Amino acid sequence: MIEPHLPKNQPGARRVDDRRVISGIVHMLKCGGRWQDCPAAYGPATTIYNRWNRWSRRGIWTRILAALTEEGWIAETVQIDSSYVKAHRCSGGAKGARAQAIGTSRGGRTTKIHALVDVLGRPLRLVLTPGNTSDIKGADLLLGDTAGMKRLIADRGYDANRLRATLRDQGTIPVIPGRRNRKRPIQYDQRRYRDRWRVEAMFCRLKDFRRIATRYDKLARNFLSAISLAAAVAFWL
Repeated sequence: MIEPHLPKNQPGARRVDDRRVISGIVHMLKCGGRWQDCPAAYGPATTIYNRWNRWSRRGIWTRILAALTEEGWIAETVQIDSSYVKAHRCSGGAKGARAQAIGTSRGGRTTKIHALVDVLGRPLRLVLTPGNTSDIKGADLLLGDTAGMKRLIADRGYDANRLRATLRDQGTIPVIPGRRNRKRPIQYDQRRYRDRWRVEAMFCRLKDFRRIATRYDKLARNFLSAISLAAAVAFWL
């Protein structure tokens, strides 16, 4: 299914077998080990890592997920949520001044994954922010993809008048309970809100991949590529 979306007519020597190399990459995402410890059955560990890193730099893994979701996306109802990921000590020290989507929160050094999923709990779009970023700011990064959706389901962390107004302007019904400190209760579709477990289950399934449950990658682009490939394998293949 992903073969049509892989790079073609590349300059240089003939590329090593895609199926074997990508299988090795998926294995490393599942076990969370060091790249140099990749089993020899998948080929040289250097080849596995170089393919992974170079295609991450070119955004190929994220484009593969985007292509798969475009073909099978169910747009009637969407759900949005976020999840923290603990950043391992080896994820620090990336060159450059950028924070690489790592921030200090109550849980220490963390990265936050923001996800937009369909009615079946399949991720459409994923973005990363530092762990101390609010859910509303994460929603701003994903909100452009909700245009044309009938409903958006989210928890109380997304209860903001600005977000509700933006959704209504797009013709989307917010299914978001109000915070407990609101003076006027918020009316929402409680029956549909019960389906919010699907986005929680999506995060649980992604974190079955050891390299997603704990962030080892120094670069945010590589970690986002890992999440995108894991999502493609778990939900779209």
